[in-house]
Amino acid sequence: MWGFEPADAAVSTADLFQKNGLKEILIPGFGYGRNAKVFIAKGMNVTGIEISETAIELAKNHFGESIKVYHGGVNDMPFDKKMYDGIFCYALIHLLNEKERVALIDNCYKQLQPGGYMVFVAISKNTATYGKGSAISKDRYETTHGIKLFYYDYVSVAREFGGYGLIEAKEIDEPAKNLEKKSSMKFWRITCRK
Repeated sequence: MWGFEPADAAVSTADLFQKNGLKEILIPGFGYGRNAKVFIAKGMNVTGIEISETAIELAKNHFGESIKVYHGGVNDMPFDKKMYDGIFCYALIHLLNEKERVALIDNCYKQLQPGGYMVFVAISKNTATYGKGSAISKDRYETTHGIKLFYYDYVSVAREFGGYGLIEAKEIDEPAKNLEKKSSMKFWRITCRK
């Protein structure tokens, strides 16, 4: 659906993780693995969590058995007792309701090694789709395709991530450049350190 090139935020996060010597990486919302490639290419071990069996099959076809992907929803975390050096969660958290978002952040933080980093990429209120569709609650809308999105601003980022070692919240364009048939959208890249 998104092609096989990793998201720009995955590339910059892999650089951050490599610079800090992180080796064991968890990717909740693994999908079919397009963002895992960049971490693996830098010598990191990646574990994923994915709810779609179809996406897991696509990932296995692409990576073979070299990667562990747990089948299930992020609301069912943890799937193992392992502690991770880094966690990368791309364009997933904004699909959840408030209770689920808080649980995801907390569950990720609990599986993060001391000194480890977690990076979330979440849709911004400053993107063109904000306010479109049916309002569900403050800053949360259901699109015409039935997708429920929570749009972040700095206040909501600070509220949800502030107690989890928030070190940076930066608004980014994703993809960084407008590509053929893909225009950029505004997201927050949220970085926490334990």
